[in-house]
Parts: sequence; C-alpha cells; structure tokens
Amino acid sequence: MSALAWGAVWGLAAGLVIALAALIGVWGERKVAGRIQMRIGPQELGPFGLLQTLSDTVKLVLKEDITPRAADVRVFRAAPLIVFAPIAMSFAVVPYAAGFVPLNTSVGLLFFMAVPAISVIGVLLAGWSSRNTYATIGGLRAAAQMISYELSRTLSILPFVLLAGSMRPLEVMDAWRWWWIPLTAIGFVVYLISSIAEVNRGPFDLPEAESELVAGYFADYSGIRWAIFMMAEYGGMVVAALFAAAFFFGGYLGLPGVLGPIALILKATAIVVLMIWVKWTFPRMRPDQLMKTAWKVLTPMALVQLVIVGAVIPWL
Repeated sequence: MSALAWGAVWGLAAGLVIALAALIGVWGERKVAGRIQMRIGPQELGPFGLLQTLSDTVKLVLKEDITPRAADVRVFRAAPLIVFAPIAMSFAVVPYAAGFVPLNTSVGLLFFMAVPAISVIGVLLAGWSSRNTYATIGGLRAAAQMISYELSRTLSILPFVLLAGSMRPLEVMDAWRWWWIPLTAIGFVVYLISSIAEVNRGPFDLPEAESELVAGYFADYSGIRWAIFMMAEYGGMVVAALFAAAFFFGGYLGLPGVLGPIALILKATAIVVLMIWVKWTFPRMRPDQLMKTAWKVLTPMALVQLVIVGAVIPWL
C-alpha cells in the first residue's frame, strides 16, 4: 500500500474514532456532570439515554448552516477543518499495541506536541473571519492560551525522551519501566492541566466563556460546522488521554494479546473522566490567573521534573 493510501486509511479511521468519541463523550459527560450535580442526566431516549447524543447529531446535521453576511466566507468555512485536521493527525503517533503504531517516526513525541498546536490557527481564523467582536476576542484568547500552555505541555513529556533516549513511540514503550510512574508524577500533573487548557475545557474555557463572549470564537457557527468544533474538542481529549495512558502509565504493557489495547483504553477512559470531573468541579479562571498558572506554576514544575529525571539518569 502506498504512503498516500495508508495516510488516507488512517485519516478516515481517526475521523471515525473522533466522531465516535464525541458521541460517547457527550453522553458520558452529561452523566458524569449529572452525578456531580446530584441529578440523573439524559434518560429519555434509549436505555440510559444512550440515543440522546445520536438525536442531537441528527439535529445538527439537518440544521441550517448559516454564514454571517459580513464574514470572510472562505476562511469562515475552512476554519473548522483547520482545527479538526491536526487533532486527527495526532492519533497517528499513539502506540496502541505491542509493535503497532500507525506512524513510528523518529520524531514521534515531537510530532504529537507540534501538529495539534496548528489548530490554534483555525481557532484564530474562526474568530477573526466572523467579523464579530466577541468571536474575535475569543480567538485572541485562544491563541494566547494555547501557545502558553503548549510550552509546559511539551516540557512535561521531555523526561521520556531523556529516559528512553529516543522520540520514537515504540522505542519509548520498549524502554518503559513501572518506576517511571512515580518518577514522572509531576510531569503527569503538568501534562494533564496543560492538555485541558489546550482543548479549551473548563476551568480553562476562556476562549468560549458563554457568560462573557456568547460562545467566543464559534459564536456564529451552526449546524455541522459547529459540530466539527465540538468533535475536535472531544477528539483532543481522547488523544491526550491515550497519549498519557501510554507513556505515563505504561499503556498496553504487561498484558498479552488483546488485553493490552483494552488496558490502554480503560486507562485513557479514566483520564477522560478525570478531565470531565475537573470541568464540572472548578470555576472558570480569570485571564490573568490563566496566564500566571501557565508561566509561574506549570512551566517551573515541568522544569523541576526535568531536573529530577536528569539527576536520576546517571544512576540507571
């Protein structure tokens, strides 16, 4: 199979995974949020409300796709895809099973950090092209936020490069040891918080901030284009959780056959639930608090993690 065909296959597979993740994720988030708020959550459509998200999807697909009269039409319509595509591409470097990763490139860990960051361009263009003040402010907030937290997120995974001596996903997994979990605990905390901020989830959802910006950068989007933004958000959550489950917690290691990928999925699911719990537990941060957290808390913590790992390596 040619490289182009292989890329098309995995691109389609990643798109389907993200769509499925959005369907299940929205239902799961409603259920988790319901329990946190002492209510039940969706329960009318299908058993346990499982068909509620499907019905919402049908509604979004059939809903009118509106483009504001003053908008830059081509940029406005392309922005959701610019946000979605990098998230889908990042699935390619996650090790799913022993000896299997779609793209085992020599810069795999760097690829995972760099490629999703391109989505900030789509968010910025979405806000600017709307010709809406609230949307533009949301886009600018998103750009500042995502660029700031990208640094701490990248620093949090550098310890694995030092420990394994490689950025290839499979080589890192081959070198992985159980004692990496306590050794990189600080890095995991930094990675988790930074990942939540990267996908604009609460309490870091300032680019959307419904009470201030009326949904921010996608305030003027409707129908399927609005759904693409939401799919990108849940896709970002899922791929961030899969990456953390693989490298911070060993992913599929220690279990034979199909049990390995199942273990990876269960660990990732637990991390996604943790992300949902954080959103529905903590209040939204102010812009100044958001930046202070990135530059004065998470970045120093990530550097401390690097110093710890650097001090341990000579003893290995």
